[in-house]
Amino acid sequence: MSGFDAGKVKNDIVNWIREFFEANGKGCNAVIGISGGKDSSVAAALCVEALGKERVIGVLMPRGVQHDIECSKQLVEFLGIDNYTINVGDACDAVEKCVEEALGDFSETSKVNLPPRVRMATLYAVSQSKNGRVVNTCNLSEDWVGYSTRYGDAAGDFSPLSKLTVEEVKAIGHELGLPENLVEKTPIDGLCDKTDEDNLGFTYAVLDKYIRTGICEDEEIKKLIDRKHELNKFKLELMPCFPYEP
Repeated sequence: MSGFDAGKVKNDIVNWIREFFEANGKGCNAVIGISGGKDSSVAAALCVEALGKERVIGVLMPRGVQHDIECSKQLVEFLGIDNYTINVGDACDAVEKCVEEALGDFSETSKVNLPPRVRMATLYAVSQSKNGRVVNTCNLSEDWVGYSTRYGDAAGDFSPLSKLTVEEVKAIGHELGLPENLVEKTPIDGLCDKTDEDNLGFTYAVLDKYIRTGICEDEEIKKLIDRKHELNKFKLELMPCFPYEP
């Protein structure tokens, strides 16, 4: 991460957030889903510095019982922001049941992607009820290999972290003075207790180095990263539209 100035980038993001709200929601609130991990922690802290804690609203969205929800509570208490806990378990279960009854099946991929989409619908419900703009909390590393859900956690009204790698996000988290355990928390998928890195097949350190330098010593991992990137680029693009010209 040579040459990365966390202090300068942090200040630049804070100013960018202020400019976004000045142009796209003067007086509005930043509404953010709080998972208790590094991305939501850093994004929330940046919004607090940019707008003041009175204009940042955290939304905790467990599906049933969330084993690490104390991390989410720790963050909102640390930042001193208003927050709401909305359990999305019944909503997810209801959709899953209705789809399964209609189709006779509910695929594993659907099971993985449904909760993030229900959470995003919940965030927008809160946002439209509380004069808000929804914060996207994705980072460049996850987006690069498609480790996000389209129209789920990949959605939002503005994205302060999507051009930053995991290691860069962590550096800004430390610059902001966030609790160490939140910045360095190992991300877990929440389904089978595997880490993100277990699911991806490589570490974020390897991925971040490849993104920033183009260097990956392991040829098989390089091929895996390239394949994931190519397959998932559509998630970062606008929906294709028929180019009709009257």
